[in-house]
Amino acid sequence: MTIQSELLNAIETYFDAIHNCDIQKLNAVFHPQSSLFDADNGTVFVEPIESFSRDVAGRASPASAGQTREAEILMIDFLSPISATVKIRIRAHQSIFVDHLGFVNGADGWQIVSKIWHLENTITSNIAP
Repeated sequence: MTIQSELLNAIETYFDAIHNCDIQKLNAVFHPQSSLFDADNGTVFVEPIESFSRDVAGRASPASAGQTREAEILMIDFLSPISATVKIRIRAHQSIFVDHLGFVNGADGWQIVSKIWHLENTITSNIAP
């Protein structure tokens, strides 16, 4: 298996983890000391992976709601043979996010060491209640 295919497998694990709210996959693809960052509300919000894992565990998964997985890789930039930045777009329920995922290939394979996310769009229904 090549370095690129191993990274692609890790990205697919991330996509599956979010779509299925699969905490085992989420914890496998994130480094245990990683954090997530967002500044959409005008201030920097930092969330350790443990907190994000708990949040995801408490959610109904998009898969359980019958949502088709919508996720795409927008860019992969290899900084070195063991580090890369990956830009993705992913839908979870009505929210569409763009993420920059920092990956490092260490003892446990490719893992996310940082995630910067942005809520790109929220899909609203045109159906009246």
